[in-house]
Order: sequence, then structure tokens, then C-alpha cells
Amino acid sequence: MSRRTDNHHRAATICRAATGLPHRTCLGWAEAGLIDHRQPVPDPEDEGQRVLESLILAELADGLRESEHRDGALFGFTSAHPGRTGLALGLHPAMADRVLATVLPCIDEYYGGLRGVPGLRIVPAGRSWALTQLKDRAAVHLLHPDPDWRPVLPEHGDGLTQLWRRNRHRLHPAEAAELSRRADAGGDPGSVAAQDWLNSRLLRRPRLLGAAGAAHGSANVYTHGGGDVVVEWCCAVERDELERRLRRSGLAQRPGRVAERLRDQPWFPGEIAMGGAFVTLRRGVCHAPGAAARRAS
Repeated sequence: MSRRTDNHHRAATICRAATGLPHRTCLGWAEAGLIDHRQPVPDPEDEGQRVLESLILAELADGLRESEHRDGALFGFTSAHPGRTGLALGLHPAMADRVLATVLPCIDEYYGGLRGVPGLRIVPAGRSWALTQLKDRAAVHLLHPDPDWRPVLPEHGDGLTQLWRRNRHRLHPAEAAELSRRADAGGDPGSVAAQDWLNSRLLRRPRLLGAAGAAHGSANVYTHGGGDVVVEWCCAVERDELERRLRRSGLAQRPGRVAERLRDQPWFPGEIAMGGAFVTLRRGVCHAPGAAARRAS
């Protein structure tokens, strides 16, 4: 086997482990030059697509915080088909409706304003469904193991206005204001753009993150105010091993358009930094039934 062929298989093996795609699909990408062993999972070429994926991941991280994640599907997805122009995600059937209720935008009077991803809408796509962004038509396609699946979509309720139902083809002022605020980037556009790269890449690697919840089907994910992502779990994979796998998948490979920061050097174990943005891995003590007895033995 030539070195080139060996590198193709290496990239394909990492891609398969990260996304859940068949090895032959990943190998075809490697042979076509779409991926390599340094970046074995395709990144989106378009900034709007990358921002949409980042917003979806951040909203799911906070919206699913402290909830039960089934079979290690930390963000509700079991597989990914990432492309340079789009993304398709395989939904965990038990979490599909919860995912949609979390990301579709609404005004929640009890929360105090907008929840969900501003500008996000759900549209039919053949026999399936897609989440699209009104602003630039970026899209994430949803795949479900049941070909006849129809989502149970959230309704208006007491103090709850579903903006995606009321404003199907235009932004609500609250959505426009939130997107404008985000575009201003809070004085540090570089770190926001870098976090978008990291978040998008995390969303495209559901199988790697699934290792964190493999033992009990659960783990905790959240962000610090919509910024850096934190993943917490207890068993099945060591922190250093999960970090190694994520780095090997190209998660922290700095794109040329993202400036290097002094803060890119990790300050503590489990921190993955790139361009002033962060993903933090924390492996804690197991509180599952029988865990105390196993630790004492």
C-alpha cells in the first residue's frame, strides 16, 4: 500500500469514527481531496452555514442542559453527513421533537424574551425536513430512522409565542435585534468567529461526543453565556482520550482566516483552545446506582 493510499484510509477511518458515515463514503472523500488526515471532516465553506451550525449547537447545549441524553446523543444526533455546502444530521428518535422545540425560535414571557435560534425556520425537504435560516438560506437537513416520521412541533402557549409559526417568511424584530447584536460580536469579533468554527465542528462530530455518554446514556453540556462549550461526563472514556480523539479529528486545526491567540495554549487539562475560543472537557465522579460500591471495591 502506497503512503498516499495509507493516508486516505487514515483520514477515512477518523472521518467514520467522528461522523458515523460508512468508511467507503469517507474514503471517496479522501480520494477526491475533500478531506485529509489533518482535517478529516469537511468544514462548511460559507460563513452563514457555519454560523447557523454554531447557533444550533449552542442552543442545544444550553437547552438540553441537565436533561437525559439517550444513548450518548449529547445534542440529539447520532450521525452527521457533513459537506462543504451543507449538513445533514441523523436524529435520535427519542430526542427528535425535543431538539426542534429547543432550536425553533419563540418569545417566552416567563424567560424574558427570545429563545431558540433567531431566524430559524423548519421546511419540508422531500420526505424529510430541514432547518433553514431566513437571513442567508443556510440549512441543516434532518434525517430520521423512520421514513414516515412527522415532527410534533411546538404550539403557542401561555406566555409563549412561536415566532417561526407567526413570522414564517420574515424576521420578527426580536430576531433581527439578536442577529444584529451578535454581528457586533461584543467587541471581539475574532473570538466569536473562532467559536463558530469550533461549534460547527462539534456538531459535525456527533459520534466522538457520543463516547462521553456511552456508559449511562447521559452527560451534561452547556455554554458560558452562549460562548464556549463545556462537556461533562463520568465514565466510558478518559478525558485525555476524548481530547486526543477530538484533536485528531481536526477540531482545533486553525483555519487560515482565524488569527492565532496567545490564549490558544491550554491553561488546564481538557481545554481545547483555538483563536481565542474554547471547548472544555470535564470528567467527574460517577453518581449512577452502584458507582460508590464499585469505587470502594
